[in-house]
Amino acid sequence: MPHIIVEYAGHLDETHCLTGVCQTLFDAAAASGVFPDVSAIKVRAIPAPFFRIGTEPQSFAHVTIRLLAGRDEATKAELTRSILAALDQALPDVGSLSVDIKDIDTATYAKRTL
Repeated sequence: MPHIIVEYAGHLDETHCLTGVCQTLFDAAAASGVFPDVSAIKVRAIPAPFFRIGTEPQSFAHVTIRLLAGRDEATKAELTRSILAALDQALPDVGSLSVDIKDIDTATYAKRTL
């Protein structure tokens, strides 16, 4: 845990290195101190080929952090701030950047790794 999911304006992969964005977010999550087992951090990016936002430029990246429930609001707020700062560093010319945290219910979450 966590799952860090970047949804982004599909055309950004023509002008930005999304692999680099994933690495930047991975590094920020690892440095946050919230996740002592960095092998559990997972980052992925998903393009949105069709979109419209209300601001210019017409580009966005939104990060959803899915993590096991139980962390306090202050920890989650600091985590969103640090991930947003890393996202801004990686994508400074993108029109809209946002981050949100969603708790995963521990009673219904299942996981399998090798």
